[in-house]
Amino acid sequence: MRGLATGTRALLKREILRYVRRPRNTFLPPFINNVLYFAVFGVILGSRIGSYGDGIPYIKFVLPGLVVLGAVSNGFENASFSIFHGRWNEYIHEVLTSPLSYRQLSFAYVAASALRGVLVGVIISVIGVVFTLVHPSYDIVSVAHPAYLAVSLVAVSALFACFGIVGGLWARDFDYLTVLNQFLIRPLVFFGGVFYPLSALDGVWYTVSLANPMVHMVDAVRYGFLGYAERDPALSLGILLVATGVVFAVDVALVARGYGLTE
Repeated sequence: MRGLATGTRALLKREILRYVRRPRNTFLPPFINNVLYFAVFGVILGSRIGSYGDGIPYIKFVLPGLVVLGAVSNGFENASFSIFHGRWNEYIHEVLTSPLSYRQLSFAYVAASALRGVLVGVIISVIGVVFTLVHPSYDIVSVAHPAYLAVSLVAVSALFACFGIVGGLWARDFDYLTVLNQFLIRPLVFFGGVFYPLSALDGVWYTVSLANPMVHMVDAVRYGFLGYAERDPALSLGILLVATGVVFAVDVALVARGYGLTE
């Protein structure tokens, strides 16, 4: 953070402390949810499903998808809620009148939210490791490509943090945020290859699935963890990085225009 401008550091610190100080609201729910996911899908159903890909046990196969689900949900939720809450209570005007540029302002919100997504992803990873460690039928989860995994996880979290800013500016009340999270993001994730391989789809459904950005995210993170991918890993990561840059540029443009801030 030392390389950032003072105002950017201050806003970034405030946004990070906002969720770090409330772990029961930010980190405990995904912890409990994913313990249940691993218990049901990984252990109970996984023992009956068997393996996918190159003989990968099902509990390991779903681990990267659950990491993506947690990262995108928390990255989006944090950014959208923070922006909307600031608009709702009219304290975001203090940020807008600060000497921060629109790019610096957007960066602080995106970075803080992406960090939350990454932290949740790490928590989910630890849960998966524990489940494979205590279960006698599975080998412990290892990371095949650590650098690739780190970059892809940050990109996934940052991309949906950028989308979160758009959602926070667009929302007219809290119900809008719920609609976006529950009826747009989660369906995309669940149909993005979290619980099944793309090879399980035939014909047109396989082709349609490739238009789902979650497919590339899950595949990238799965490759980082397991070294297994159904798509070209370089292509998946490239799509993620380009999409993140494009949506961040949209964030900066919307904030500069005052969309949702001056209406």
